[in-house]
Amino acid sequence: ALYILRNFALFLYQNGLVAKDYSGVIPSDNYKQQSRLPSTFTKDEIELFLGAIDRGNPKGKRDYAMFLLALKLGLRASDIANLKFENISWITNEFNFEQKKTAKPITLPILPEVGNALIDYLKYGRPQSFEKHCFLQVVYPYNRIASHDLGNAVQFYLKRAGINLQNRKHGPHALRHSFASHLLQESTPLPVISEALGHTSSKSTMFYLRIDTSALKECSLDVPPVPFSFYEQKGGYHA
Repeated sequence: ALYILRNFALFLYQNGLVAKDYSGVIPSDNYKQQSRLPSTFTKDEIELFLGAIDRGNPKGKRDYAMFLLALKLGLRASDIANLKFENISWITNEFNFEQKKTAKPITLPILPEVGNALIDYLKYGRPQSFEKHCFLQVVYPYNRIASHDLGNAVQFYLKRAGINLQNRKHGPHALRHSFASHLLQESTPLPVISEALGHTSSKSTMFYLRIDTSALKECSLDVPPVPFSFYEQKGGYHA
């Protein structure tokens, strides 16, 4: 509102409707908008979500492997879609790739659960193709998936699982947020979480601290009692 008033005052002056420019005397609010809290899902909701996937067909095998990459390793949708065979080292049990968002190289372990799901998809679900990307669409011509394909799949299974999505975002990034949230609940040090998420700075990771309500409650201070003399002063309770 103050911004609009300043511009309106400047408009009046520039068009000769007032003799003085009053835009300079309208104060600035110095308001810095806070980012919205990230949407997360509880461990029970994640189990329901994964349980809604039919892993008996190629699409289910693919989706299950993709979601574990987000839930267990915190990969972004863009990095899952861009994952190539050259990024997987079965000898060292590592994923090595350059993050699309930050261009920062990252190395992550191939956890047994993630590795088994990925092998299950590659052996029994992935169409025969010379495509270098791991995850492909399930219909011909079997192109590589895009980030929005991953988003559509997440929303589909969340609804199938009957998870309440009110006031929560329900895209693939919510799975990454849930990964960070679960690490916080396990008292994982912030630098470790920052490294796991591939952040270039720990300041980005601090964004997640606001969702760890249990830890925040431990930081709260007792409110000191107000002395009764406060209410007896002029303008106080008895005024």
